[in-house]
Amino acid sequence: MYGENMKNYILTLSAALTLAACAPSVTSTSANTAPDVEPVKLSTTSPANLKTAVFAGGCFWCIESDFEKLNGVIEAVSGYTGGRTDNPNYKSVSYTETGHYEAVEVTYDSSVVNYAELLDYYWRHIDPTDPNGQFCDKGSSYRTAIFADETQIEQARQSKNYTAISKPFDGPVVTEILPLGPFYIAEDYHQDYYKKNPFRYRQYRVGCRRDARIKQLWGKSSEQKNDKPVKASQSYGSGK
Repeated sequence: MYGENMKNYILTLSAALTLAACAPSVTSTSANTAPDVEPVKLSTTSPANLKTAVFAGGCFWCIESDFEKLNGVIEAVSGYTGGRTDNPNYKSVSYTETGHYEAVEVTYDSSVVNYAELLDYYWRHIDPTDPNGQFCDKGSSYRTAIFADETQIEQARQSKNYTAISKPFDGPVVTEILPLGPFYIAEDYHQDYYKKNPFRYRQYRVGCRRDARIKQLWGKSSEQKNDKPVKASQSYGSGK
C-alpha cells in the first residue's frame, strides 16, 4: 500500500539525517534519546479485573505507544484483525488487500480504567474524519475502527454518537464500529517498537505529523496527560 511507501520514505530520510548529524544509533535505548520509553510496569491486578479491548488507529506502533501510557493499561499488543485471511503477516497486510487492519489488543485493569475511558482516550489519539487511513499512512490497513465484542458494541456505538455530536471540528466521524473477530499477533519486531527503536520511532511519528494533526483536530483535549485515566461518563445517550 502507498502508506507503507510513505512510512519507509520517512524512516529512510530520518536515518540519513541521523547519520549526517552523528546522532546516536537508531537502536539506542539510552535515556537521552528515548523520551517515550516507559518504566516496566509490575502488575498486581486481580485476574478478575483483567479485560481486553481492540482498537485500530493507523500505525500500530503509535497506537500501542499511546495506550501503554494510560494508567490502568497493562499492555497493548500490535496485531491484525478484521480481514478475510488466516494468519496474516505484515507483508500481506501492507501490500495486498487482505481486509485486515493494523490494530492493538489492549489489556487493562478494569478497577483502574473502564471501557468508557478507553473509548474517550482512543478518539483523542486518532483522526476519526479520514476514511482512507491515518496521517501520512494511507490504505485499507491504516483505517480506524473499534472492534467490539457483544458486551462492548453498544457502548462503542454510543461513544461514537456522542463523539459525533460533541467533536470540536468539522467533518463526519467515519471510524467504524465492527464486531470483534480473531486477533492475530504481529511479528516480534513490531512489538514495543517505540521502546526498541525510540529515535527512529520518534522521527517517524513527527514526520508523519500525527501529533500535529491530532492537536489541530482536538485542541486542548488532546494534551491530556497520558499517565492518568481520562474521566468519562459511563453512558453517552441512546446510541440510536
